[in-house]
Amino acid sequence: MKRAITVKVNGQTHQSEVEPRTLLVHYLRDALDLTGTHVGCNTSQCGACVVMLNGEAVKSCTVLAVQADEGEVTTIEGLSPEGSLHPLQEGFWEKHGLQCGFCTPGMIMASYQLLKNNPNPSEAEIRKGLEGNICRCTGYQNIVRAVQYAAERLRESATEPVGAGE
Repeated sequence: MKRAITVKVNGQTHQSEVEPRTLLVHYLRDALDLTGTHVGCNTSQCGACVVMLNGEAVKSCTVLAVQADEGEVTTIEGLSPEGSLHPLQEGFWEKHGLQCGFCTPGMIMASYQLLKNNPNPSEAEIRKGLEGNICRCTGYQNIVRAVQYAAERLRESATEPVGAGE
């Protein structure tokens, strides 16, 4: 038996009928065609599926879509207006924080949570903030540099990350 849900995703309200067992990651990808959120391990080990749910980073492979009912989700697609890059996205580009790109959306969303809570993190704090995300390509150093770059850009522009007031 399907359940009706209403979820605001990237600022747009969606009303859908979903199976109660549908994972949020599959709802985002399959029902809403937001494929920036990646399915990695399906066991919450890799972090490729991180999104913001009601202002907090969650691994969307461990959350049911029905749990997001009446909630607000921000995905990688919702970080910045179309045609522009969020400072985190720019940082990953400028500081070569990606190689294959598979982990990148989850890394960026986890970094987003980190910078929302700590706008001036140390290298150790960045590494701690990304502990639940696995990258098999980069060795993490450029990811750390990308987050440092974004933190500096956000401080310079005095721009709070989206959802910082939540």
